[in-house]
Amino acid sequence: MPAASIADYRDLARRRLPRFLFEYIDGGSYAETTLRRNVADLETIALRQRVLADVSAIDLSTELFGHRQALPVALAPIGLAGMNARRGEVQAARAAEAAGVPFCLSTVSACPLGEVAAAMRAPFWFQLYMIRDRGFMRELLAGARAAGCSALVFTVDMPVPGSRYRDYRSGLAGAPGLVGGLRRAAQAMARPRWAWDVGVHGRPHGLGNIAPLLGRNTGLEDFFAWMRDNFDPTVTWRDLETIRAEWDGPLILKGVLDADDARTAASIGVDGIVVSNHGGRQLDGVPSTARALPAIAAAVGDRLTVLADGGVRSGLDVVRLLALGAKGVLLGRAWVYGLAGGGQRGVAHVLSLIAAEMRVAMALTARTSIAAIDRTCLVEDVG
Repeated sequence: MPAASIADYRDLARRRLPRFLFEYIDGGSYAETTLRRNVADLETIALRQRVLADVSAIDLSTELFGHRQALPVALAPIGLAGMNARRGEVQAARAAEAAGVPFCLSTVSACPLGEVAAAMRAPFWFQLYMIRDRGFMRELLAGARAAGCSALVFTVDMPVPGSRYRDYRSGLAGAPGLVGGLRRAAQAMARPRWAWDVGVHGRPHGLGNIAPLLGRNTGLEDFFAWMRDNFDPTVTWRDLETIRAEWDGPLILKGVLDADDARTAASIGVDGIVVSNHGGRQLDGVPSTARALPAIAAAVGDRLTVLADGGVRSGLDVVRLLALGAKGVLLGRAWVYGLAGGGQRGVAHVLSLIAAEMRVAMALTARTSIAAIDRTCLVEDVG
């Protein structure tokens, strides 16, 4: 049965991926309270239906950071996304380019910067963590500049990795060495199509940007050990001066969930923020993006570009977040489900679904442009 929604692609991903990989992309931290809130709180936001307005010419395009794009969305950075299909980040980047929206490559992608850049004609975004090895971090920034990346997304909500119980249950974490490897191998063999396409023909498929640091140690355990050892819990606002000095393009902070932090970001001159709780994968129990966004947009929306992510499963959700104050929305799990379920075509279809659902939502709220979407699109005030 063909996929008709992002939920359908999630089901395809569950059936096509090894368990450890599906649980990694689908799960959140601890009890997954925030993961559920992200989705549930968006679903409770009622759109204000209006009728008998001329909506024959709906324009979904917008401008973000000096670039005109076809939709007010971007593909968010996802670690190890390239393991969900053969050379997965390349496939997703091509789908985004064809759809006229930005693609953001993760520091911990499976495909390295150079491979993605070689596959693209349009510039893409690059995501960076504050890494203990500052020399390597500067090398990554230089690589992003050389690749023509048009924006830098600096993730600020991961000084330490969150604990994700699903990863322990699946054998991705907590089962080192031979035991963990055998568990994952058995799960991979239970998905022979994935094993052949990604595990065999997709090699080398792991640790793209950090592979030079690891040499031959390119297993998943090596990846997670590097993550654990190289995220820097000492990072402060002052460290952003280093990033600003090294990067002269648009600088976007991802992981802001508090209005006071948003004000600080605005005061030091960043170009944008992403209101985000890391998809419910870091501190469980924090507010959903939908609940945090209005106050942040009110505090700094006139000083920098406010983006948002978390819980988006439809074009209606995109409209909801725009109505709450975001100027653009990052898609996370939505595009990875599409990649796992159908490769580049799956990602392209997810983006076309988002566009079609946005057109319906805008037509029935009597809005014909992205700029016209505001809080009056909602039945009641949310915040």
